[in-house]
Amino acid sequence: MEHNSLAFWIVAALAAGLVVTGILGAKPPLQVVDELDLSRYLGTWYAVASIPTTFERNCAQGTTATYALQPNGQIEVVNVCFSADGQRIEARGRAWVPDPKAPAKLKVSFVNLLGLRFFPADYWVIDLASDYSYAVVGHPSRNYGWILSRTPTLPADALKGIRERLEVQGYDWSRFREVNQTMHAQP
Repeated sequence: MEHNSLAFWIVAALAAGLVVTGILGAKPPLQVVDELDLSRYLGTWYAVASIPTTFERNCAQGTTATYALQPNGQIEVVNVCFSADGQRIEARGRAWVPDPKAPAKLKVSFVNLLGLRFFPADYWVIDLASDYSYAVVGHPSRNYGWILSRTPTLPADALKGIRERLEVQGYDWSRFREVNQTMHAQP
């Protein structure tokens, strides 16, 4: 009986520790930009830095994302990059705004089966230049992130400001990898 009681208290203490760690270590909710004009957001963006996804692990250079409005109101997403040996890698998907009151919180899916989109992921615009020269896309888990620019590079001061704002949002800057844009896709 004494053994079971000790085991109970050890498990209870561990559980309480996990709860407290979760509460104290929890990050605040990811904040998105107040306004997003999708018509200005459309077009081609160059990835300046990102937390690489499975798709991007074979990308060595030239990563771009191009967004085009479709007749049904969804957005066609075409991600392109090049492998180390120059092979073009492409992924096509669809994005949409589930709640028109929160246009910066998009969903995106790259899995299409018979015209249905599966496994949509959060695609949240969390930082945006007033002139739409750069955008930062994140995910509430903070396991994904992209710094996008209308040009292959960003000025150092703009990148420094983005880094600071990402850290305030709870992102770990060390997880981001700079994207080599010496060979970039043609829009």
